[in-house]
Amino acid sequence: MHRVCLVGRGDFSEWRDAARALAAAGLSPQQVDWRIGGVEDELFEAAPDLPGPDPAAAPLTVPAGFLSLAEAVACHTEPGRFHLLYRLLWRLQSDRRLLELTADKDVAWARLLAKNVHRDSHKMTAFVRFKEIAGQTEGRRRFFAWFEPSHFVVARTAPFFRRRFADMDWIIATPRGTASWDGESLIFDARAGENPGHGDPTDELWRTYYASIFNPARLKLKAMQAEMPKKYWRHLPEADLIPELIANAEANVRAMAERAASDPPPFHYRLQEAGQTVPQIEPATAGTLDALRAEARHCTRCALHCTATQTVFGEGPQEARIMMVGEQPGDQEDLAGRPFVGPAGKVFGAVLKEAGIARETLYLTNAVKHFKYVPRGKRRIHEKPNRGEIEHCRWWLAKEMEMVRPSLVVALGATALYALSGQQGPLSRLRGKPIAMLDNIVLYPTVHPSFLLRLPDEAERRRQHGLFVEDMKTIRHLAERLIAQ
Repeated sequence: MHRVCLVGRGDFSEWRDAARALAAAGLSPQQVDWRIGGVEDELFEAAPDLPGPDPAAAPLTVPAGFLSLAEAVACHTEPGRFHLLYRLLWRLQSDRRLLELTADKDVAWARLLAKNVHRDSHKMTAFVRFKEIAGQTEGRRRFFAWFEPSHFVVARTAPFFRRRFADMDWIIATPRGTASWDGESLIFDARAGENPGHGDPTDELWRTYYASIFNPARLKLKAMQAEMPKKYWRHLPEADLIPELIANAEANVRAMAERAASDPPPFHYRLQEAGQTVPQIEPATAGTLDALRAEARHCTRCALHCTATQTVFGEGPQEARIMMVGEQPGDQEDLAGRPFVGPAGKVFGAVLKEAGIARETLYLTNAVKHFKYVPRGKRRIHEKPNRGEIEHCRWWLAKEMEMVRPSLVVALGATALYALSGQQGPLSRLRGKPIAMLDNIVLYPTVHPSFLLRLPDEAERRRQHGLFVEDMKTIRHLAERLIAQ
């Protein structure tokens, strides 16, 4: 029997190094006795050396999921956690899919321990209360917090507080270790911390805040205690309000019901009055662009209208001889309700000016009238419309062409080219080659101005900018010849 002694306070690497050596030496779980001591336990000074590897042993491998599972289990306070992990490690060498067997006793136990650790770490982020240390004279402000976790999660959770409170110095002390941040280094000490019992004026703010958000009508005591267990109450300044708030909940609900039939606020009557005096807008004349634009405002032909802010219809004079067709509105166009006003629109405006084309003489529109995007945090990332969405919106584009009757239509990008002609394939193959359409209209394909924004190389961006300007000059000369004919 080989005895291994670990500090066992959430440091995954100490178990990993020992387990790696034991498994390489061919020692089965039955041959290893895992012991846990403390940071200052003399037992560790006499711990035996780990065995050397067995030359005949196969290389040690584990699936990636085992590492994240083991890191969490190592933070648990269960005495048998290290023996459990080594047993799983040993079994994984012969069964790579062991972790997929959720009914397996060892796997289920490990996942339960990991779940407890994740929950304890989450509770730490929710219930740590910093208190400012008094008597500071200069430098960064310093704060202290005392917390009592159920497991060794301090080192695991401390990076969250470093990211959230990087602008102040702080210490989080617990019976299971202490973490500190000085603006440069995040330091963890495995020894138990002490609670000096700090207090500060913000305690009263916490009480005021909690009392104001407490809704007695939605009180569910069991659910509340599940999310905010009593073990954390004694260190939360607002917790001393909870018994009284619970006791008075029923009376407060009745009082709220009695106040329900109250008069609306004064601004309610002003809004009602303003709504009755809204000037009536004369409907647009049928058969005009304004009428078509008003009709498109309520378009539900495809699902894009569900997430877009509004329909972004074309704009420009109805007698325009050149129609420019892009792909779809972007983020700024969706908010403004106008085409080509975002970053790509600014590039386009500069190119038109270089080519000697006045923007106000053009009719500008898009193949798709609603913004298609993927939400990413607070940003909306452009997503290319699919064929179905293009087909649904082609009806509006055809109506615009029917009313404007341009001599030259410019397809800005592959999506616009497909919407106008049905042609697919590399745009480079057709760029700059006029295509005859019905009703004596000429189609001229070129790139979309957003193409210039996506180029990472500055030299290539300048080269493509020059080519785009030349395209616009060619379009101007071609339009002049078509109009003259």
